[in-house]
Amino acid sequence: MSSKRIVFATFGSLGDLHPYVAIGHELVRRGHRPLIASFEEYRAAVVEAGIEFAPMRPAMSAFGERTAMMEQLFDPWRGPELMVRGIFIPHVHESYQDLARACRGADVLVTHPLAFAGPLLAQKEGMRWVSTALSPMTLFSAIDPPLFPAAPWMRWARRLGVAPYRLLFRIPRAIVRRWERPLREFRAELGLPATEAIAQFEGQHSPRLNLALFSRVLAAPQPDWPAHTIVCGFPRYDGAPPDARVQAELETFLESGDPPIVFGLGSSAVMVAGDFWRAAIEAAQRLGRRALLLTGTSPECLGTVPPTVKAFNYLPYSAVFPRALAIVHSGGIGTLAQALAAGRPQLIVPVAFDQPDNARRAVRLGVARSIPFGKISADALVRELGRLLAAPDFNPRARAIGEEVMREDGASAACNALEGVCQVSPGTFLK
Repeated sequence: MSSKRIVFATFGSLGDLHPYVAIGHELVRRGHRPLIASFEEYRAAVVEAGIEFAPMRPAMSAFGERTAMMEQLFDPWRGPELMVRGIFIPHVHESYQDLARACRGADVLVTHPLAFAGPLLAQKEGMRWVSTALSPMTLFSAIDPPLFPAAPWMRWARRLGVAPYRLLFRIPRAIVRRWERPLREFRAELGLPATEAIAQFEGQHSPRLNLALFSRVLAAPQPDWPAHTIVCGFPRYDGAPPDARVQAELETFLESGDPPIVFGLGSSAVMVAGDFWRAAIEAAQRLGRRALLLTGTSPECLGTVPPTVKAFNYLPYSAVFPRALAIVHSGGIGTLAQALAAGRPQLIVPVAFDQPDNARRAVRLGVARSIPFGKISADALVRELGRLLAAPDFNPRARAIGEEVMREDGASAACNALEGVCQVSPGTFLK
């Protein structure tokens, strides 16, 4: 196939960036020209990965101090509204302008659920458009319903049947539709026909191809998923390898004793860690285990730590998770992908967004235990980790799931689908 220009539009944490980097790597290997449009702050990471980058507003810097912003976003009730009404929809005009520039000469546009400008641009310009789902939650199945942090009672309502669940689901739909009024107004400005589709629900999905960028071990395809959904598997990528000095420090620690419990909170929950690291250190000490902490900030902030504990600002999870005794993490989909592939038992401490639903699915697989982040203490970690490490079934089950995930090639499957899209006429793609 001749070289194709494929543009990815995404917002969010590193877990919302890395899958597209993984796919981009494979596209480059096949001779294509991928471009990722996202926060300006991700430019260095994308360019370092060998993929072209274009900034797409808003920039993270527009919202002030990141820790304060994340504390608000992680509120289960107010966070989603703040994200949609306070951050992305007010900047959709700028996002559209930036993405339109990035898409000049593009053969395909691939969108993340928060890239609201993407579907509008694709429809306005008649582009080939592919949507993506990074976690099962964003498919909003009524047959296999997700766990919503702000409305856990919805899953209990599902026991009444699919029809009653769908009836109750009208409540969040009505709320979200109200948030999206500026999007509908912008749609009219662009001369696009009015639609009843809600951008955060069915409106995020391409009518021709939706790529589920997660493993089938998390969710089997459902009859009420969007039409033309392909489950690709995880496209796993977690950054550049550590430099020689950091790698030497890591190897020295790992080889100096038993496998450690690895504690990490991804790239977003790490900003609201609070006393988590101190609780982790105390729990490891009380369990008589070594610990490796991935703090997201300078390890010096922890002060003096015991010799059985080693802290790093950042390490690729693929470099440390397979060598862990167990993995404690917040359940972001990128982190969960690496933890499942590592084949190690997990304790998941979900904070918000899709994390509680991801944790529920990992527990259902028999590879994890879970406790809400708000209930974390040294006592809770000792209790849950003690049960995890003492149970005979977690290790073999985790290994089996890890082998299954490692057999998948999510990036290759996604690229196969995208190359197939390039064979379809743009004029018929949105019909």
